[in-house]
Amino acid sequence: MIRQYLAALLVATLAGTAHGQTAYPTKPIHIIIPSTPGGGTDVIGRLMGDKLAEMNGWQVVPENKPGAGTTLGLAELARSSNTGEVLAIGLTDNMTAAPLLNKLPYDPVKDLTPVALVATTPLVVIVPENSPLKTLEDLIRVSQAKPASVTYGSAGVGGSAHLAMEMLQAAANFKMEHVPYKGSTAALPDLVGGHIQVVSSSIASANSLLRAGKVRALAVTSKERSSVLPNVPTVAESGYKDFDFVVYFGVMAPAGLPESVLSRLNADFNKILQQPDARATLLAQSLEPRPVSPGEFAALIKADIQKAAEVIKHANIKVE
Repeated sequence: MIRQYLAALLVATLAGTAHGQTAYPTKPIHIIIPSTPGGGTDVIGRLMGDKLAEMNGWQVVPENKPGAGTTLGLAELARSSNTGEVLAIGLTDNMTAAPLLNKLPYDPVKDLTPVALVATTPLVVIVPENSPLKTLEDLIRVSQAKPASVTYGSAGVGGSAHLAMEMLQAAANFKMEHVPYKGSTAALPDLVGGHIQVVSSSIASANSLLRAGKVRALAVTSKERSSVLPNVPTVAESGYKDFDFVVYFGVMAPAGLPESVLSRLNADFNKILQQPDARATLLAQSLEPRPVSPGEFAALIKADIQKAAEVIKHANIKVE
């Protein structure tokens, strides 16, 4: 009788332990969006949060916490509990570029866990509609003949657009003069107005000008053509076959996230990315949905950091 009682007690204890290990979440999930409302990062954070809540019946709270070039939100994430109830949107700028150029209170590899890659997007190299530069080959040829005679604008020193153009110049052995702006909203009007000759921009920022015929796309920076701009060739098609630069967006958690929680969240987010309405929302922002495993996302981040570090060293990029 005692033996049966102890056996039953052991089973109950093990069941309770197992239940305790699998219970998730125990409180509302907060998704930190490290930008102001309205932009692509905000759209991603709210879409993933709303869909996660809808799928599981959980309470998911999106929180905009902009600042310090989108690094403030990740700094808070790194300090948070690793139970999986605080997540954040990580992107190329706050995961790759900023940590290499600034002293930050987090290490993107050591202090954070890649949960799910949401989307990627190439950048697009554009010129005014009336520019004599008709192709990327034209741009390279002119710049090689007279180094630094062509000016190009980006959204700021050390940003994705700057790194992509420096990477392109290194790959094709030519030199342009960089004109940094405080965001693409300042660079694009100057391009149309003829104050600069080239701009490296996100497709989302340039799309309205492209549709209006005010600018012309010379190339996209991804290895494959963008589904948003299918008629625009890639840099690789111009003879630089290994060239590949994309901006990524994904869901991050603090380091030490339990494997069971990581697997659950990755599976849920990947299911969301296969839903037609979620895909349509991302494509409307010129973002390509990219469901992959946590390991594949982690590998992308590490490769991106290494590639950016080489570009920063080669071009001697420094944030003043």
